[in-house]
Amino acid sequence: MSLRARLLLTLGLALALFWASAAAWLAKDLEDKLVETLDQRLAQSARMVAGLMLQLPPEVWDQADRRALSIPAIEGLACQVHSPKGEIMARTHSNMQGVLDAREPGHAYRREGGKTWRVFTYQRGGLTITTADRMDERDTLMSGVLRVAVVPFIVALVGSLIALWVSVWRGLAPLARLRESLARRDPETLAPVALKGLPAELRPLVATLNSLLARVDEAFTREQRFTNDAAHELRTPLTAIKTHVQVAKRVKGQAAVDALNYAEQGIVRLNRTLDQLLLLARVEGRKPWLEESCDAISVAESAVEDTGHPERVRLPDEWPEAALLMPHELAVTALRNILDNALRHGPPETPVWLEARWVDNKAADADPGAPGEAAELAFCVRDEGAGLSPHGLTQLTRRFWRDSRAGGSGLGLAIVAAIAERFGGRLAFYSPEGEGLRVELIVPAVPSEHGETVP
Repeated sequence: MSLRARLLLTLGLALALFWASAAAWLAKDLEDKLVETLDQRLAQSARMVAGLMLQLPPEVWDQADRRALSIPAIEGLACQVHSPKGEIMARTHSNMQGVLDAREPGHAYRREGGKTWRVFTYQRGGLTITTADRMDERDTLMSGVLRVAVVPFIVALVGSLIALWVSVWRGLAPLARLRESLARRDPETLAPVALKGLPAELRPLVATLNSLLARVDEAFTREQRFTNDAAHELRTPLTAIKTHVQVAKRVKGQAAVDALNYAEQGIVRLNRTLDQLLLLARVEGRKPWLEESCDAISVAESAVEDTGHPERVRLPDEWPEAALLMPHELAVTALRNILDNALRHGPPETPVWLEARWVDNKAADADPGAPGEAAELAFCVRDEGAGLSPHGLTQLTRRFWRDSRAGGSGLGLAIVAAIAERFGGRLAFYSPEGEGLRVELIVPAVPSEHGETVP
């Protein structure tokens, strides 16, 4: 069921119920008040007749003992007066003895000739006066009063339903226009939806939609750039492998062996590039990771071991008591890529220094060793290379960018930057003149319960 139909049905039924309840209440109250008023009129008529009869001269009373006075009849209204002796002194109808007989005082219902009468009996000064109203006259009067009272309610109900339909239709018109605008959009159009003319209730929804479109556009742009860069970078090693294989087919002996070795090296390089591309795609793809934290010392040991040159890495004597708020696999990959970059760009046989420290932020300043207190830990990697220019520092995290003085795929630090961004961290680069390159990987961490000393 559409939102418009649901609103119309819900509000329409509610209005109908409320108006019907009010009309029923009014009708019942009107009926009670009308019956009460007519009963009071009947009683007042009896009292008025009694007052008039008591003022008659004595000769009238003498005549009443011999014959009853005739009172002009009124349609639907009857009256009869009995003397103290029980004789009929005056009456309006001579054929209604069953209705007008003197009985117990008060109101009562009596029926005669197929018609029901409302009767009131009153006694005063020895006289008994009986007045009666015909019920069909009362019913006609009641119907007229109810018609006058209920018809406006019905008109008001119909008018309210029409006003409700118009209000809901016009109120939801911006939503219908938005739906039509989205339906007419080209599938490849990711431009934001205009907020002009939209009501305040729809603006947060459209703003969220625009945010989603911006993220989708960013993802498409990133994937397109990724595909273009990957195609460009993979074409070079594939061409080199193909060339070496063709050379191996044409020559013999040691030249053929050398060509196959070069082809194998190209395959290894291509395989590493593909592995890095897949890892980068996983990190940027926002795929959830089951592991949520890892120990900092374990990450450092694994990363140093994975470099293949642990003897060149210098570690501190003491390690911060920290648990990193990121998966162990990605933390090791990020730190290993930074170490690989330092080992590759530094002079051969020179050491690379790895340190770790708490970052001076509010949480760490308050109490860096407080258990459970959120903070940041910085891995600092420094080499003894020639360093980079300011322009080169800005290019370090760009995909497939590499220094002309060294090899590599140009994806290592791009992967590190993506991992850091994924888990709320960041990368920082420093290259003081003559002091090599210093890279800091800053990641969220919490103080752990037990610290370890690096061997």
